[in-house]
Amino acid sequence: MPLTADRKKALRTLGHNLKPVVTIAGKGLSEGVMEELDRALEDHELIKVKLMIADRELRHQVIGELCQQSGAELVQEIGKIALIYRQAKKPNARLSNLLR
Repeated sequence: MPLTADRKKALRTLGHNLKPVVTIAGKGLSEGVMEELDRALEDHELIKVKLMIADRELRHQVIGELCQQSGAELVQEIGKIALIYRQAKKPNARLSNLLR
């Protein structure tokens, strides 16, 4: 179910002060990166991803592929930072950026 405009606005507000927890560089979406991304989304639900990719179009493609493979939704993309969200199966109130 896609995020509504109001829900995206609320998530952007929550994500404003977050630091990137996953960085994607030259090797792209390797298996290790996808495992770490999956773990971070399951723990925190709302995360920032930093993409160290200079080409804007390629960066946009990687974000789309990242969201498709992880089942997450893009909330916001600014420069080389993407804010993504995926609801956790079993949210942990101590780790979730939404429940704190």
